[in-house]
Amino acid sequence: MVASAPRVFVSHLAGVPVFDPNGDQVGRVRDLVAMLRVGRRPPRLLGLVVEVLSRRRIFLPMTRITGIESGQVITTGVLNVRRFEQRPTERLVLGELLDRRVRLVDSGEEATVLDVSIQRLPARRDWEIDKVFVRRGRGGALRRRGETLTVEWSAVTGFSLDEAAQGAESLVATFERMRPADLANALHHLSPKRRAEVAAALDDDRLADVLEELPEDDQVEILGKLQEERAADVLEAMDPDDAADLLSELPEDDQERLLALMRPDDAADVRRLLSYEERTAGGLMTTEPIVLRPDATVADALARVRQQDLSPALAAQVYVCRPPDETPTGKYLGTVHFQRLLRDPPFTLVSSLVDSDLPPLSPDTPLPAVTSYLATYNMVAAPVVDESGSLLGAVTVDDVLDHLLPEDWRETEFEESAHG
Repeated sequence: MVASAPRVFVSHLAGVPVFDPNGDQVGRVRDLVAMLRVGRRPPRLLGLVVEVLSRRRIFLPMTRITGIESGQVITTGVLNVRRFEQRPTERLVLGELLDRRVRLVDSGEEATVLDVSIQRLPARRDWEIDKVFVRRGRGGALRRRGETLTVEWSAVTGFSLDEAAQGAESLVATFERMRPADLANALHHLSPKRRAEVAAALDDDRLADVLEELPEDDQVEILGKLQEERAADVLEAMDPDDAADLLSELPEDDQERLLALMRPDDAADVRRLLSYEERTAGGLMTTEPIVLRPDATVADALARVRQQDLSPALAAQVYVCRPPDETPTGKYLGTVHFQRLLRDPPFTLVSSLVDSDLPPLSPDTPLPAVTSYLATYNMVAAPVVDESGSLLGAVTVDDVLDHLLPEDWRETEFEESAHG
């Protein structure tokens, strides 16, 4: 698994084949994409540039890589085949960082970068460039070859962004550690021009997280300034219910154009959500709860609950259904709460633990009834099931609160934080 992957020097990845889970080759690695950060912090590795069989070069995010092994890269099998376009805050590792002239911090001596290594951070999906392999001295054909050594990224200068710079690069680097809601607050108070620059420099997943926290006017403004293909990528990265809420603010022609550019599976989820009234369980729900088959075990359920991208509300329970596992599922059998998973042995089947007495919501349940349901049963999420008994999704308490608070609550919060 990726979590136990050793340190990898990037020169060993150049040209290696990329395979899908079935063992079929989908392309070859041509470069790696990293984002530099302010000061001497190691760069974050965003993904790989992969040349697919059609000779088109595409971007493969690190989140879609399940293994980097000897001489090969294994993916989840999900590829976005749009042509790779480098963004302002991105650096190509093989093309721009290798052979670069840098300076050793301790001695002040110049050196040439021969290679860099990447490593996955413990218990996270993020990868960083952590070490640099350099040759001391200026080099050159008439000079004697200097000593080679491997040093920490922080032991050299000549890579990192200038903290005094005023461009979008520096702002993105400064904002990197902010929570999405805090970054949304910062973006809200930037000028429209600078807001668009920072949004363009953020990667798709990060921008998707931030858009979900912004007022609707800001969401529409930012999305409207992105190229349409990029806008579709960002909508794919958003939770389907949030993407549907954003698209519902756009003219119908714009909706259809963006939906047509999205991956069919993602677009289908969003279209389904757009078909429901906004203030109903169907309009509020997410189509991506944790769904398990009856023969899954408690260990399987806990592994799914541990996924980093899950919100606390979605991680609070799993839904047991007959195949298919994707919504709309097969017959919904019941819910298993997180606390129950903690009380039973890992080998226990989830089908033996389901709470089948709790009635699910129908997609046309109005918002007041959804609110009463969550309050009555002390729930932070509730299943939404259609007339045939298929699970359509789950309504979470955070989405309910978004619709109970005043429409301008985000703007009010942002103004108070700016003047507080």
